[in-house]
Amino acid sequence: MAKEYSGSPKHHHRLEAKRNPLTWILGVSFLCILFYVLGAWQRSSNPNKTQFSAYNRGGCDSHVTTSDNGNAVVGHPSSTNLDFASHHQVVLNSSKTVSQFPSCDMSFSEYTPCQDKVRGRKFDRNMLKYRERHCPAKEELLRCLIPAPPQYKTPFKWPQSRDYAWYSNIPHRELSIEKAIQNWIQLEGNRFRFPGGGTMFPRGADAYIDDIGRLIPLTDGTIRTAIDTGCGVASFGAYLLNRNILTMSFAPRDTHEAQVQFALERGVPAMIGIMGSQRLPYPARAFDLAHCSRCLIPWQKYDGLYLAEVDRILRPGGYWVLSGPPIHWKKFWRGWERTREDLKQEQDAIEDVAKSLCWKKVIEKNDLSVWQKPINHVECFRSKKVLKAPHMCESDDPDTAWYSHWCPSCSCFLLDTYSDIHIVHCGLIFLVSFVLKRYRNLEACVTPLPEVSSSDDVAGGAIEKWPERAYAVPPRIRSGSTPGIKAERFEEDNKLWKERVAHYKRIISPLPTGRYRNIMDMNAYLGGFAAAMLNYPVWVMNVVPINSNHDTLGVIYERGLIGTYQDWCEAFSTYPRTYDLIHASGLFTLYQNRCDITYILLEMDRILRPEGTVIFRDTVELLVKIQSITDGMRWKSQIMDHESGPFNPEKILVAVKTYWTGEATQKQL
Repeated sequence: MAKEYSGSPKHHHRLEAKRNPLTWILGVSFLCILFYVLGAWQRSSNPNKTQFSAYNRGGCDSHVTTSDNGNAVVGHPSSTNLDFASHHQVVLNSSKTVSQFPSCDMSFSEYTPCQDKVRGRKFDRNMLKYRERHCPAKEELLRCLIPAPPQYKTPFKWPQSRDYAWYSNIPHRELSIEKAIQNWIQLEGNRFRFPGGGTMFPRGADAYIDDIGRLIPLTDGTIRTAIDTGCGVASFGAYLLNRNILTMSFAPRDTHEAQVQFALERGVPAMIGIMGSQRLPYPARAFDLAHCSRCLIPWQKYDGLYLAEVDRILRPGGYWVLSGPPIHWKKFWRGWERTREDLKQEQDAIEDVAKSLCWKKVIEKNDLSVWQKPINHVECFRSKKVLKAPHMCESDDPDTAWYSHWCPSCSCFLLDTYSDIHIVHCGLIFLVSFVLKRYRNLEACVTPLPEVSSSDDVAGGAIEKWPERAYAVPPRIRSGSTPGIKAERFEEDNKLWKERVAHYKRIISPLPTGRYRNIMDMNAYLGGFAAAMLNYPVWVMNVVPINSNHDTLGVIYERGLIGTYQDWCEAFSTYPRTYDLIHASGLFTLYQNRCDITYILLEMDRILRPEGTVIFRDTVELLVKIQSITDGMRWKSQIMDHESGPFNPEKILVAVKTYWTGEATQKQL
């Protein structure tokens, strides 16, 4: 469970340690020697111990085909045959009993581990901290499978899913009643219909977006990535897709039950999230457009803290669009049930914060107001003496949203991931990491942009328009600000993933048919997999693990793709059954010594839809271990050769989650 450590004694101990570097160095040196001796003794006392003994389901000659309903299934053609015994030193124990995971109770059908309502009540309501991520402690983790609701159906295919969803998949009619006048969602028989309406766009999202398009460029490729704060059922993001704009929509798990779940059921990118006390899990300079349509975020409060966060994640020259109260209050104040004085005070405060961030107000028309972030901070630094607040941030890493356990000089893993003092192993070197808090708090300051040589230059480098942007070398690589990754490596990665996706198309026949819509890449690196999928009717959530050797999420956004940071020792911020296809390349090599991979696989099962597919890429030893676990999760799977042939040590495991549902409760009957 995440905790607030800002005032804890451990925080002061760490500060004290920083003040005494000699004591720190001596302490670490002692631990290095101690653990090296212990490790050498352990190795010498157990020289013949095998890495693990794994169960193999037998018959390594399957591939994925299509069932009558269009879903991926595992077949067994005789043409493919992997002989593990001749190529790999893996202990296969076919007599070992597979540990079967039971079904969780139906009350967990919509369980979101890190946004659990009961756990959230234990936390401060100030700044909505109780609705932020608070993940379960080790002893609270579930070892059961989250059940789908009775009569669960395969979601509608895109683009029909934008407008329809099955009631049985998300049996909540509250929004259809509460937001009936605003046309968010309507219940028609056994399915929901999404008319495209919203609180501030009763004429529909298309007409509303057209209004915005008359104020800023939405169709020429300048704007590609957007973020919608307080998204409702994500109709804004759904209709921006028609303009080739990819939107990260987020909303909290609150009284508007399942709004993010509805968004993902529609095939629209979305996450559970909130503007509270912590940074959003996105890098600096990520989005071309930020949008708030009556999102109820108090932009003017806390010294402009929330607008400062929007400024951090907004690209140089990016736009912020605000509609609804208090915009144009002189005309609309009677319908908002607020006094004119209150609305004027709020808008004046927002204007002041925007000015202190060096934003330029582009236009205010009807109930829309648009601001633009400067392309660099040349003029902003000059005016800093006049505009005293907020001040410039002093942080050396504006991208950081999570605190990671990453060793930049070597490959590391945690030996103990649940204590407050973490022992980190890097080859033969041991370090001690004192963890103050899991997530980084918001700061009421202006995130400095990279320096420029001229006031006409775009800070961090200009980007190409979409679609050229997807394969152009991103500015962060071009400028050398992403250590260890050069343009040549970027080009090689693009070529590699085009070949791999072509191979996936051969082994997973429903790939180009629209069967898959919501896809997650759990270890995205440079976003090559997502870029190679652009020709298909899909979108990809690119996840960069916080302990990766390279922080590449900023590069992914510069390509015009979207994603988030994540520690896979914790649950992802989404509802169950929200992804059709999950891709995990090298993920378990990264996490095998950080936390129990069983819980990562159970989390994958939670977010994967029934009859959804998972593609693993890893060493054969790890894949056999993974398969021995997923066999107990009601998955069907098969290990296959690498696309380059049987002698490549990396293999592919394709798994399909079988269809099953929970039993109806007395209340549902």
